[in-house]
Amino acid sequence: MFSIYGKSQRLCSTWTRRELLTVGGLGFGGLALPSLLRAEAANGVRNSRKAIIMIYMCGAPPHQDMYDLKMSAPSEIRGEFKPIDTNVAGIQICEHLPRLAKIMDKLVPLRSLHGSPDGDHDSFICYTGRSKRSLVPGQWPSLGSTLSKLQGARTPEIPPFIGLSPKTGHPPYGSPGHPGFLGVANSAFRPNGEAMGEMQLKGISLDRLGDRRQLLSSLDHMRRDVDTSGSMDALDSFQQQAMNLLTSSRLVEALDLSKEDPATRARYGQGDAKNYGDGAPRNLEHFLLARRLVEAGARCVTLNFGRWDFHSNNFSEFKNTHGPQFDQGMSALVEDLHARGLDKDVSVVAWGEFGRTPFINKDAGRDHWPQVGGGLLACGGMRTGQVIGATDRLGGEIANRPVHFGEVFATLYHQLGINPITTTVNDPTGRPHYLVDAHQPMPELI
Repeated sequence: MFSIYGKSQRLCSTWTRRELLTVGGLGFGGLALPSLLRAEAANGVRNSRKAIIMIYMCGAPPHQDMYDLKMSAPSEIRGEFKPIDTNVAGIQICEHLPRLAKIMDKLVPLRSLHGSPDGDHDSFICYTGRSKRSLVPGQWPSLGSTLSKLQGARTPEIPPFIGLSPKTGHPPYGSPGHPGFLGVANSAFRPNGEAMGEMQLKGISLDRLGDRRQLLSSLDHMRRDVDTSGSMDALDSFQQQAMNLLTSSRLVEALDLSKEDPATRARYGQGDAKNYGDGAPRNLEHFLLARRLVEAGARCVTLNFGRWDFHSNNFSEFKNTHGPQFDQGMSALVEDLHARGLDKDVSVVAWGEFGRTPFINKDAGRDHWPQVGGGLLACGGMRTGQVIGATDRLGGEIANRPVHFGEVFATLYHQLGINPITTTVNDPTGRPHYLVDAHQPMPELI
């Protein structure tokens, strides 16, 4: 197969969306970009500006050291951090999150998040709202893939689902969310460093691309000549969309931070673009890229941040690296969405796969604790400036208002204008599946 970008690469026996943007695929059989666009169009394309940005905090952050400090607990539980007041009376969070404290009226901390059935490090529940134990043929699709299937692209130049995660040592830490039974046509477009270099027509002028277009046109006529069903009649329009994506500057411009206002870039900061151990980078520019991409037309953008699996040195790791950087990136994103009038349309959620143990271990760390964790919601037209849920005195058990991952998903779908109770997607056997498992949108938020 001839790629106009350069060499194609097969990863783990699957194809990424980027790898399907090939000249050979445009002209012959197989799932290529025209087929992908055709599949998206068949599901209906809507022009809504509504979108979701999901921040996966790889490895699970310590909920009781962020949004749910327990100052009355023994020292071996409460740790060394102190709470600070926020701009909402009665809500306090960690002293190392001062920027988020100043915009608490725009946020919703979740203090009773649950649903992870075990303590395994896997992003699956964060991206699907379901346990991996809940099996279906082909596996459950992620939120971004579901939106790609249901809504398609707002514009042909911007993929509906974009994942900013790079490859990581522990593969789930680098996952943008998988398409599951919805298939590769609904997988995330991943503009990582390798893909950015290949998103240019290296050594191929637009004139040469035009010559290839003519070649493909003749090949298409040959295909239609042998196609007695008439199913190829609309192929030209999808090839035109494919060429538009390849030659349009819209996606490349959205990914080009040099076009952003310098003051805005400074507000987000840079962080660290290198992977943290076997986890993701603490790349603050990904928060800005996420805003630029949803503004350009993406339905869902996922980004993976850090490695929060602090079995040792929990407090030094948090206060010296992850905490302040997350504080800067998340607060900048939320303030930016409000400033640009996107706060009613773009929902933001930041969370990890489970919580951390109440007791601090001998290495000054906290271990895995699937019983309860925490999360943070913002924007999307939700009712913010409130805390939902509570844990007991030690922060280890839910005291009131349990919040399941699936409830958050139901709420996110609802805020997008999708009914999570009645809407279904079909698995490979043709069996329809509801978007969430008997979970309702959270009444506190809508």
